[in-house]
Amino acid sequence: MQLFYHPDISENDQQIVFPRDESKHIVKVLRKKEGDILNVTNGKSFLFETELILITPQQCVAKVIRVKTEAEHPYYLHLAVAPTKMNDRYELFLEKVTEIGVQEITPVICDHSERKVVKLDRFERVLQTAMKQSLHLSIPKLNIPVNVSYFIKSPLEGEKYIAHCEDEKEKRSLKSQLKPGKRSTILIGPEGDFSSKEIELALKNGWIPVSLGNSRLRTETAAIVACHTAALANED
Repeated sequence: MQLFYHPDISENDQQIVFPRDESKHIVKVLRKKEGDILNVTNGKSFLFETELILITPQQCVAKVIRVKTEAEHPYYLHLAVAPTKMNDRYELFLEKVTEIGVQEITPVICDHSERKVVKLDRFERVLQTAMKQSLHLSIPKLNIPVNVSYFIKSPLEGEKYIAHCEDEKEKRSLKSQLKPGKRSTILIGPEGDFSSKEIELALKNGWIPVSLGNSRLRTETAAIVACHTAALANED
């Protein structure tokens, strides 16, 4: 199945008008014709089965035949991850966790962060492409970057985990700590790890220290591993 993304559709719409760039792709690249069926999502758990009724490179129009909804996700995962020095590595993380399954992402700026400015519009496009490729019907919520100290002290629902590299007797594996079917937030630091001050602040605010294994992982790898661990912990 090929999936199209149109964020402005509601479940009550009878027609879908595709923007010019998408229309050109439908006509020139995909060679679609009137009467062809397109599957479209608005990124909010809805799947629209549509039939093309007008085709031009400037504007394609489809009528909605039926609407389906995706089953509610069995758990809620919020990943708070420090931006990487190289943008492409962070984009890899965004792509892979969208494919695996994540509901919310927050870039956090830390003491050791080498990148403190990010382009959210570019990240949004990565999320959209990954959602369509993996045939998910929900796009992860992408928050604006925040200072990690502010984020640590913010009121968050569910369990809160911080994965850091400092030796600590109380640190347990993430897999052993995750509770299936629950809401979880996992905090992943920058290339230089969290500062001791940030780790101390997190522990004082109820964050649970966890390990992602014996290897020292890059930021984007750690985030992908954390996401996959949560997915495995919630398998039936």
